Amino acid sequence: MDSRILNVKIKGDSMWPTYSDGEIITCVEYTGQEITKGDLIVFEHPFKNAVTCVKRIKSISENGYFVEGDNPDPLASEDSHNFGLVKTEAILAYMSR
Repeated sequence: MDSRILNVKIKGDSMWPTYSDGEIITCVEYTGQEITKGDLIVFEHPFKNAVTCVKRIKSISENGYFVEGDNPDPLASEDSHNFGLVKTEAILAYMSR
């Protein structure tokens, strides 16, 4: 099965300096492909309906993915420090490193 290519708009400064607010990144629809530490994932926010996030995978466990923004300011990103691990079923798209 071919995966669709998705253009995703970065919102906010959590992925700076790698990506800036408003920048469009090209991702692949997630349909079960292998994703690894360092990849970016687009996923449904675990606590906020209709909110999607773009974060980098920092570690992988059997219970999910620990993700963080690229911004070195710890207050610039709402990520796994705030909401815990991201479950596989929440992943919508990814971009390999």
